[in-house]
This record gives sequence, C-alpha cells and structure tokens, in this order.
Amino acid sequence: MNWTKQENSTGTLTVTLEGEPWEKACAKAFNRMKANLNLKGFRKGQVPDALARKSIPAEAVYEEAAQMLAQQALDDGVKEYKLDLVARPVLNVKEADEKSVTLEFTCTVSPEVELGDWKSIKAEKKAVEVSEEEIEKEMQHLQDHFADWVLKEDDQPAEIGDQVTIDFVGMKDGTPFEGGSGENYPLVLGSNTFIPGFEDQLVGIKPEEKRTIEVTFPENYQVPDLAGQPATFEVTAHDIKARELPEINDELIARLKRDGIETVEKYKEEARNALMAQKEKQADDEFTNDILNQLQAMTTIDLPEVMTNGEVDRMYREFEQNIAQAGFTADQFLQATGQDKDAIRAQMKPEAESRAKMQLMLEALANQADIDITEDMINDEYKMLSEMYNMPAEQIRQLIYPDQIVFTLKQQKALDLLKKNAQE
Repeated sequence: MNWTKQENSTGTLTVTLEGEPWEKACAKAFNRMKANLNLKGFRKGQVPDALARKSIPAEAVYEEAAQMLAQQALDDGVKEYKLDLVARPVLNVKEADEKSVTLEFTCTVSPEVELGDWKSIKAEKKAVEVSEEEIEKEMQHLQDHFADWVLKEDDQPAEIGDQVTIDFVGMKDGTPFEGGSGENYPLVLGSNTFIPGFEDQLVGIKPEEKRTIEVTFPENYQVPDLAGQPATFEVTAHDIKARELPEINDELIARLKRDGIETVEKYKEEARNALMAQKEKQADDEFTNDILNQLQAMTTIDLPEVMTNGEVDRMYREFEQNIAQAGFTADQFLQATGQDKDAIRAQMKPEAESRAKMQLMLEALANQADIDITEDMINDEYKMLSEMYNMPAEQIRQLIYPDQIVFTLKQQKALDLLKKNAQE
C-alpha cells in the first residue's frame, strides 16, 4: 500500500491485493457472473464452469472482484495514511491477473493550511450611535405608512409625490404595442415605476388633461423588440391626489397595534433600540470581515476545485430556497431575468471559494489553539436549537448529527478567539 501526494490537494493511493483474499474474491465474482449467464441448452445459472469460463472474460471477473474489495481497501488506506477525503475517489484497476490486482485510487483530500501569524492581526470595531435625525426619519416613515391620498382641486397641477390616475396607450412607429396600454392606473410621480422620462413629463398635468409623452426604452429592456427603441404614449389624466401625512401623536402609535408600544416616546425608544442593534450588527460584520480578510491574506491554502464546487452547490440550493419562499421556482426566475444556471453558478464561485477557505482557516486555527468541544457544550447547543425550533431535543439530534454541532461550535469558538485577540 502506498500514498503519493500530488499538487492541488490530490494524490494516488495504490493498494495491491494478492493471495487468498484476492483468489476468494475472483471465485465469488465468477460465480456471481455465471449465475446470470445464458447459454443455449442450459438453464440460467446451470452452465458448467468450463463452458462459463469460455464465455466470461477473465478481465471481467477481475474487474468485478476488484469492485468487491475496493471499499475495504480504500478504508484501510484512509486509516493507515490518515487521509481526510473531500470527494469520492476514482478507482482504476491495474495489473490484474489470477494471483493479484493493483487498485489505484485517485483521491482529493482536505488541503494543508499554512496559517500566518494570526496573533498579529489587529482591528477595531467601529463605535456606533443613533442620531436624532435618524429617529426623525423613522417617524417620517411611520407617517408615510399611515398617510392618506387626498383629492386635489381641479386647478391644482400634479407635482412629484402626487398620485395621478391615468389612461395610457403606448405606440411604436404609430402602432400600439402589446402590454403598453392601461386604464385608471394609479401612478405616483417620482416612484420610477415607468420607464425613465415618463413620470417627469406628467408634472404639471391637471385632471382630464391629455398629453403625448415621448420616451426611449432602456437598452436592457426585457422586451427585445422595444429595447433601445423610441416610443410615444397618449396619456389622459383623471384624479390627482396629494399625500396627507397624519400628525405624530399617541393616537397614531395606537394604530400600530403593537404590544407595549402605545406612546410616541415608547415608539422612539423601540426605534432607537432597533437602529442600534442594526448598526452594531453591521459594525460587527465589518470588524469580522476585516480580521478574516487579514487572516486569509497571510494564509496559504491549495484549495481543490471540488471543494469550491461543493460550496457553489450549497449556495445554489440556498438560492433556490430563497426563490421558493417568494413563490417562484429557480427556472421561473432564470427565465424572467434572461439568465441561466451556469451563469448564476459562475457568479457564485468567488464567494464560494472564499467561504471554503474561511472554513478551512478557522478549522486550522481551532486545531492549533487546541479548542475542545465538550459533551456539555454539545448538549447546550441541542437545547438551544430545541427552544429555537420548538422541537424535542431528540428530534433535533436525528436531523443534526453531533459531528455537525462540533464543527459549527469549533468554527464559532475559533472566530471568537480571533476577534478577542484582534482587540487586545
């Protein structure tokens, strides 16, 4: 048995089998193939050995026998050389005869990680605060949420921010085009709902006024026949409404119907806390990315392509799940956006490579720092997950195995160590 390490975290495990184990495997393989042999004049499985050997090539028997012994041979090799496989090996049967066989496994193993001097990494987490201006913006959002549309007088023209109810007919080269017409459409000027230039040309319009709008469709417009093309719209305005904001008082807060938030001051307090939590998370994310980027810059990893592709697979599954939550399938999204699966996966690849490297770096750091995960830690994690998902802990254990918990906890504790060291 021999292990030869090669570049890009690959290598060849060579195993030679001979003597009684190989002979027994060949006999078993021959009997299995003979049992399925059909020869004229004999019942299936009743062909004499001498005739069967003439019909079954020796090479086929050796191949079958090799496949029977391959898994155990691989397991023995992995154990002897302490190989951490990250993909299913490729088997090549070499130099097989009735006395011996040589199995050659092409393996991809977890890459070696050469950590730099991670204790030299330093960074500061940005201090955050919430200003009164930001609180006022939150109050304006609240007003916008409960704003009413109030009909303007007939002599009052439409302004940016007003809602204009319109009929419109779009034409290209003087001919109406499909999807370009509508009636009683409520359009908020400045919302950028329509193509660029359309809404701006309705500023100043009055009820029942007609206008001809001239626009050019964007070059990347989703309808190819219209992309980059000039068009005109015949528009008739009907109602024009202005936004009327409610007064900020306790009565407005009560309309939210949120437990424990009944006054303006309480709402401001909750808004401040929410903004602070959001800013603190953003600051922590920036701090974490800073130290991880520093760690990656000083670390050498010969990352195999299969690990990057595996991470792309996980990211694409996440993408499919997110699309499904919005009520679509991935195929529907790709068709609507004019993209394909390969293009999406290609966009994901740099991030996937970064994720794979980060996991390997934190794993190496955990090993270097002798981070140990105790049984109590594992049980506490299961308890937390049980409470989070409102499921019995035993049921959680059936869904998430202990080694997955250990991996996650080691990654987190390694990151915590890195962050603590960076601020010392």
